[in-house]
Amino acid sequence: MSDLILYIGNKNYSSWSLRPWIAMEAAGVPFTDEVIPFDFPAGNPKFKAISPTGRVPVLHHGDVRVWESLAIIEYVAELFPDKGIWPKDAGARAEARAISMEMLSGFRALRNACPMNIRREPRAIALPDGVTDDVARIETIWKEALARSGGPFLFGAFSAADAMYAPVVNRFETYRLTEDDAVLAYIARVKAHPAWQKWQAAALAEPWIVPEDEA
Repeated sequence: MSDLILYIGNKNYSSWSLRPWIAMEAAGVPFTDEVIPFDFPAGNPKFKAISPTGRVPVLHHGDVRVWESLAIIEYVAELFPDKGIWPKDAGARAEARAISMEMLSGFRALRNACPMNIRREPRAIALPDGVTDDVARIETIWKEALARSGGPFLFGAFSAADAMYAPVVNRFETYRLTEDDAVLAYIARVKAHPAWQKWQAAALAEPWIVPEDEA
């Protein structure tokens, strides 16, 4: 059993849990995951016992505790430098980190209006201000990275950057946010990745359902 334990929320809903999980799984990093389900809006009091922030995801490695998705990815990349979690080329690596930070700190309109929900039947919704701009920026990021790398993923091989945008793959498809052929092709490739397939299967099997606000 691995000495890395990743504590995460519901796989159907927890976008921030998906990011480090899929980065580690796709890279072949040995780890154990433990799901602690949350219910909106209360969360779960068990989070406070395992995470300094009382939130997930959080990685336990012996006495080390690492919280926040991108920090977890960085920590694991340092532990396993040969796993290719970040691009090898320094320029590509810098760009991958930049767009990952942009995901970490931005796109709030998209994230607030279109929460990740693996089980949700694809259906468009009325979009509040800001979502269209967020979608357009993400489309530009993806298409520019794919054009430079030649694909199939943002920097050639699946990397931390793809992991950071993985929940957007679900959002774009579930809320029918794009009709761009290059973007749709990228979404299809991510969804075909074995790591995505493994997460999706677990999400669909979960018993917890948060009722969707239809307003």
